[in-house]
Amino acid sequence: MAHQPQIKIPATYMRGGTSKGVFFRLQDLPERCQVPGEARDRLFMRVIGSPDPYVAHIDGMGGATSSTSKCVILSKSSQPDHDVDYLYGQVSIDKPFLDWSGNCGNLSTGAGAFALHAGLVDPSRIPQDGTCVVRIWQANIQKTIIAHVPVSNGLVQETGDFELDGVTFPAAEIVLEFLDPSDEGEEGGSMFPTGNLIDDLEVPGIGTLKATMISAGIPTVFVNAEDIGYQGTELREDINGNPEALARFEAIRVAGALRMGLIKTAEEALTRQHTPKIAFVSPPKSYKASSGKTIDAGEVDLLVRALSMGKLHHAMMGTCAVAIGTAAAVPGTLVNLAAGGGERQAVRFGHPSGTLRVGAEAKQVNGQWSVTKAIMSRSARILMEGWVRVPGDAF
Repeated sequence: MAHQPQIKIPATYMRGGTSKGVFFRLQDLPERCQVPGEARDRLFMRVIGSPDPYVAHIDGMGGATSSTSKCVILSKSSQPDHDVDYLYGQVSIDKPFLDWSGNCGNLSTGAGAFALHAGLVDPSRIPQDGTCVVRIWQANIQKTIIAHVPVSNGLVQETGDFELDGVTFPAAEIVLEFLDPSDEGEEGGSMFPTGNLIDDLEVPGIGTLKATMISAGIPTVFVNAEDIGYQGTELREDINGNPEALARFEAIRVAGALRMGLIKTAEEALTRQHTPKIAFVSPPKSYKASSGKTIDAGEVDLLVRALSMGKLHHAMMGTCAVAIGTAAAVPGTLVNLAAGGGERQAVRFGHPSGTLRVGAEAKQVNGQWSVTKAIMSRSARILMEGWVRVPGDAF
C-alpha cells in the first residue's frame, strides 16, 4: 500500500502572553488551505495533533491545554490603515474541530511581533530603535488591535525584564490596545446583550444564578464565586480533576450562551467551545498562587478565575482580561461590585498564577454602555522557526 510522504510548511512556534501557538503566513500555506474550509481545519488539527483520545498531543505541536492548542494566520492587511490581518483558530484537543468564533488576546501579542518577524509590515514604518506601532485587524471578530512592539537594531526586541505572572521567564514588554472591543453586533445591540448589567440566569440542574454577561474582548459570563460554592482562590488542580464541577460550569456556560443569543440550541454549544467564556469573581482574599508566591488581599482589587475550552485556565486569557477590565469599569456589574463598586479605569485582579492589571475606558451614551479602549501589557518570543511537517494526505 502506497503512503504519501510528509510535506513541510514554513511555520514559527511562538509564545504570546501566557499562550503559545503555531504561526503561519497565509502565503506559505498549501493553496487549498489559504481559504477557510475543511482542508485548512484538517491541516491545523494535524499540526497540533488533534483529535487526541489520549489528551496528550504526543503526535503534534500542541501542549494538550487550551492555551497551547492554537494556530494563527497572518497576512498583509486587506483593511485600510492596518498593517496585518490576524486570524486565530482554537484547536479542540480531543474532538475533531476548530473554533474560529473568537480571538486570543495573548496571541495578539505574538501577532504584533510576528508581523515584523515575517516581513509583513512596511519597512518604512519600522524604526531602527524604539517602538513600532503595529496596526492589527483581528479578522475573527472584526476589531482593531494596536501592538506597541519594541525594536532594537531594526528587529523585534524579545528579551527584557518585564515579568508576567504565568510566564516563567522575563521578556520585553509589548503594550496592547484593544480598540472598541465591545461587540455591538450581538443580539441586544450593546456590549451587554441582554440589556442588563446583572441577570437572573436560570441554569438547568443548578438553579438561578446572578450573572453579568458581556461581549467585550470575548463574550463572557461572570458569576459570583460564592454562589457556586467557591472562594475565588482556586487553582487548576482544585477544579480540573472534578468532572462534576466541569459539567456544572459547562451548564452555566451553555445557559449564558443561549441567553446572550450566541447559540439557538444547547446542542450548538458543542461546536462553539471557545466562546463564551465562563468566569467567577470574588472580593479580594489572600491565597497562594500556582508558583508558590503568596498574593495578599491588599495587592488586588478582586479575584477572577476563568475556564477556557472546558478547563480552568492556568492564568488568564487576554481576551477575558479585556472583558474583566471593561465590566469593572461599568458600575453595577458583578465584576465591578466584587472590586468594591464605583467608577474605575483600571483594576488589578488575582488569577491562579498571580496578578494582572488591565485598564478600560467605558462610557454611557443614550443609556447604552460602550468601551472605547482596553489596555494591557504582555510579552512574546519566538520559540522555534523553520518548517512544520504533516503527512501529505492529512488534509
